Amino acid sequence: MSKSARLHPDGKLRCPWPGEDPFYMAYHDTEWGVPEYDDRALYEKLILDGFQAGLSWITILRKRENFRKAFDDFQPEKIARYSDKKIHALMNDAGIVRNRAKIEGAVNSAKGYLKIMEEGAGFSRFLWDFVDGKPVVNQFKTTASVPASTPLSVKISKELGARGFKFVGPTIVYAFMQATGMVNDHLVTCYCHETCSGKLRKPRLKAK
Repeated sequence: MSKSARLHPDGKLRCPWPGEDPFYMAYHDTEWGVPEYDDRALYEKLILDGFQAGLSWITILRKRENFRKAFDDFQPEKIARYSDKKIHALMNDAGIVRNRAKIEGAVNSAKGYLKIMEEGAGFSRFLWDFVDGKPVVNQFKTTASVPASTPLSVKISKELGARGFKFVGPTIVYAFMQATGMVNDHLVTCYCHETCSGKLRKPRLKAK
């Protein structure tokens, strides 16, 4: 279903997907599409996007603080060493998405992350080099125009998969690219479209 930007009571036009949910709107306004260059933060977002598979993003977003506590604040150095006992404990944690394949995938992805960190200039550089270090700015007017994946997300998906990352299909990777500002997919009429690239990182949102 094609949707245009939505006018909110505060007088701002926003992408339609956050609806009127204050928490989701805050994520849209301060985080989604803002370029992220921190290695660990990029790993966290990629893993959470993997956990989203088959679910809605707001479901994951509301559980994000629980995920951070359960996964040692997404420190790849720790996650790469998770034992079967730790994975079993995570499977019993009602605060997160209890999917063994996804939990084990996070461990494998942490190992892939550490290899990339050892080999070159870092995970952030590895990813951002695909877009020459700056966001690809799209000019979409409706949500129907926004793709689920692109040839570039297919390429990045294959590169990550070859390095041992799990749950990094082209659609997941494209959602990740949108969220981390590698592509600016705010609708052109959304107030964040122009300001997105200039924003500073905001404090972490906490679920309510």
